[in-house]
This record gives sequence, C-alpha cells and structure tokens, in this order.
Amino acid sequence: MRAARHPAVTASHRTFSLLDRILVPIHREGWRFAGLFAIATLLLWWLWSPLGWVGLVATLWCVYFFRDPPRVTPIRSGLVIAPADGVVQAIEPAVPPTELGMPALPLIRISVFMNVFDVHVNRMPIDGTVLSLGYRPGKFFNASLDKASEFNERQSVRVRSTDGHEFAVVQIAGLVARRIRCDIEANQMVRAGERFGLIRFGSRVDVYLPEGIAPLAVVGQRSVAGETVFADLQSAEPMRRGEMR
Repeated sequence: MRAARHPAVTASHRTFSLLDRILVPIHREGWRFAGLFAIATLLLWWLWSPLGWVGLVATLWCVYFFRDPPRVTPIRSGLVIAPADGVVQAIEPAVPPTELGMPALPLIRISVFMNVFDVHVNRMPIDGTVLSLGYRPGKFFNASLDKASEFNERQSVRVRSTDGHEFAVVQIAGLVARRIRCDIEANQMVRAGERFGLIRFGSRVDVYLPEGIAPLAVVGQRSVAGETVFADLQSAEPMRRGEMR
C-alpha cells in the first residue's frame, strides 16, 4: 500500500515542476538578442517609462523564444523523430530539394509549422551520417503556405541512416524568420534528437521519408522535437497507394 504524501511535500513537488517548465535553458544565440532587447528597453525607459514596460515585455518574450528545453528521445533504432515543435501542417508527396542531388522522385513529406511561441531549436530525426547540405536563398512567404517549401529561403540536409535509408530535412524561413542557422557539416555523424540548428522567428521544417515508408504522424497533430515519432523504418505496414494526397 502506497504511503500518502505529506501536503507540504506535494506542494513543493508541484512548485519545482512549474519552475522546471519556466526556467528552461536558453540557446546560446538567444543571449545576444536578449542583450540587445535589454539595452533597447533601458533606452526606452529613459525616454518614457511606459515604453520601457513595452520593452521589458519584448525582452522577456525574446528570452522565451530562444528557450531550449531538454527532451527525452526514444532510443530504439529505426524510429524517425520529429525535427521541430509545432503543428503537422501537411503530409503529401513531393520531390526533395534539387540542391541535395537526390533522385527526382516524389517522397512523402511531413511539414511542421512553427509559430513564434514554439521552441525553434531543431533536432535530427534519425541516427546516421550527413551526406550533403544545400542552401538556397528565396522569398519569405508565410511558412504555413504550401508554396513556402518551394519558394522560401531554405537550408537542406541529406542524411543516410545507419541502415542505409536516405532522408532530407529542410529548414525553411517564414514571413518573420530571416535567419536560418545550421550547425552540422557534411560527413558528420548525427544522432536522433541531437540539436542541429535554429530558425528565427516563426518558420517551418520539412522531413522527406524514404520511399515506401508510411508516416505515423497525422495532419493537425502537435509535434515535439526530439520526442514525437513520425515513422518507423521497421514497421511491417506498407505504404498504401494513393493514401497521401
């Protein structure tokens, strides 16, 4: 029979749980922006205190935007993990970016849209080796639009998993996002759930699954980078023809 917890212990546990959700680590790139926001806040306060309050809110939001919470990644081989926090906006056939040199054949693409309140640290979906990277300048359409994958500025990564499957992971700038950061290099070994980049502020990440692999994600669900399972390479369920439109 489980012993009942003392009310004070329960309250303390809840307090620490709440603090863990608020006091999360900040991505190193965020401190530079937070410093600039803080300086601007001091200037605004000196000019007119009501503007200083606006600046303070903006500074706190900047710190919140660059949060980098720890994640618990499933460790079983063959699982394809979500690369970004956000909403799965589309699951459809599409040809991978030409700059990666992959065959011009449609693959299932899972698109995750990140709004300005989502965590923007991106994580690798699979264990493997980075085969190539490709950057292409472009427009800054709203990342929630279908044409964003084709026309917006993007950073693409081609990865071969440890069992030989090839993936494409694409960071796409959005309407507000003007900077894509990718911290990996060609021939680098990567792990599922490992941080590999960041996009600011509001953007999209696409994952192209290998041919014949059925997605486990559904349109409209929320994904958690480094934790949500998008596909299983060891699944015996075949892709049903005409399933994704």
